[in-house]
Amino acid sequence: MQHTRSPSASTTPSPILDSPRPGHLSDVPEEPSGTLTPPGRTTSPYMQGTGSTFKGYASTSSLGSVASAAKSPAGPRNPSNLRIASSSSSLRAVQPPAQQASPSASDRDSDKASIAPSVAGLMTSSAAGSPTATPKKARSKSPSGATIRERRDRDREKRDKGAKDKDKDGEEAPAVEKGVPPKPRYREAPRMPSARECEPAPATLMYWSKAPVYGFLPTHGLRAHTATLLDSVAWIWGGCDEKGCWKDLWCFHTETMQWTYPSTLGDVPPPCRAHTATLVDHKIVMIGGGEGPYYYNDVYVLDTISRRWSRPVFPPTMALPPPRRAHTAVLFKNKIWVFGGGNGSMALNDLWTLDVANGVQVDRMKWELVQTRGRKPTARGYHTANLVGNVMVIVGGSDGRECFADIWCLNLDSLNWHRVNLNKIYRRLSHTATQVGSYLFIWGGHDGTSYTSELLLFNLVSLTYEQRTVAGRPPSARGYHAALLADSRLFILGGFNGSEVYDDVHMLELAGAAYLPQVTSFEIDVQ
Repeated sequence: MQHTRSPSASTTPSPILDSPRPGHLSDVPEEPSGTLTPPGRTTSPYMQGTGSTFKGYASTSSLGSVASAAKSPAGPRNPSNLRIASSSSSLRAVQPPAQQASPSASDRDSDKASIAPSVAGLMTSSAAGSPTATPKKARSKSPSGATIRERRDRDREKRDKGAKDKDKDGEEAPAVEKGVPPKPRYREAPRMPSARECEPAPATLMYWSKAPVYGFLPTHGLRAHTATLLDSVAWIWGGCDEKGCWKDLWCFHTETMQWTYPSTLGDVPPPCRAHTATLVDHKIVMIGGGEGPYYYNDVYVLDTISRRWSRPVFPPTMALPPPRRAHTAVLFKNKIWVFGGGNGSMALNDLWTLDVANGVQVDRMKWELVQTRGRKPTARGYHTANLVGNVMVIVGGSDGRECFADIWCLNLDSLNWHRVNLNKIYRRLSHTATQVGSYLFIWGGHDGTSYTSELLLFNLVSLTYEQRTVAGRPPSARGYHAALLADSRLFILGGFNGSEVYDDVHMLELAGAAYLPQVTSFEIDVQ
């Protein structure tokens, strides 16, 4: 077959996953249900059972109304009773006699019933020493000022909180069928942050804030999606939320903070998540991913000019990489280097290249398995890979049992692996790592115990972690988000915190603190 879309084993229970072998995993984890086991321990939060018996399972990755004063019970004299009584008397005094028609019997009875408590309250107060005044019945049936305020407050509260079928911005989220892109919402103007969300900070500090987005907003959360930056536009594809995976394309303009929803043509990929998207010229090459128990090794190409999808055809004799998701990909010397991931029953640490030397032409791409030298990293997925010069830097990840803290470097010319000796230990999976000059900005992810919102700076010259002061309000703890660098800003898009899938955008203003201490020309010394 040209392309394989395989489930983790099959759509029925797999003997591999049901076998009591703790060395196999159900997928590189997307939803850690407990504390991951540090190296040396044999228990696993991704295996059910105790002792030596385990059972694996396949991961699918992520004022009520207050009565008016006129009807309040009798009691001590209070300003509310006095105000309503005097107001009613004043209305009767200024009304022209011609308009004071005799009320009907039912009106008189209801008026007596409604004003009796207030009269009782006033008379009780008069007995305490104030002059006695007999209040007149009010003909006005209009609601009191307090009732109007209460109704207005209730309406405002409903509008602010929103119903469950509305999104976080109070806009209707239209019901859609599974996998079918819903009609996008449209916001005409950005919502600027309030004073509570913005704290003053020195210009030399990096600063977190929420992006004031507008336009055709995403209609679902963004988790395990991809964001590919071309010029100033981030092209976002796929991902999933609690309803399932999606196959829609969104564009976020980093200069104007505007969301758009472009239409596409051609052979559109199926809904998927945890795939990779690599920019080659003006085309985006999407590899792998999956939906539910299915894993793909398909390749799709999106032309960002014509917005047309195409699918390469490989010769039957060509060796293809196994289906996978949660892998990484970098572009080096006209080849896309794909490392790791998971296939549903085990994690992977193989390395493949997709040759795009002849351009992204659907009939000229070629897969090749790469043999490396030296000790390899442990099989893993949900790690990160960054190309720094001719070196691919791998950070963290997980094999379904452990959350890794190690960093590996692969020289793509010599194909030698090198493990970095670290000064600090930070376990991470489903995080992002973005190169900013001579640093990797590692944000978010899962540390084996919980999701985090911590920002780590890894110095690519000294190969050590460093601390920096960051101001503002960072995004909430999350993983499976996307991150990109544009115009001296680090953007965080979407993510998942274990229970909620986000569609928001946050940005870190890098300012001088991120650039001034950097080395502008460097290379990682890995032979």
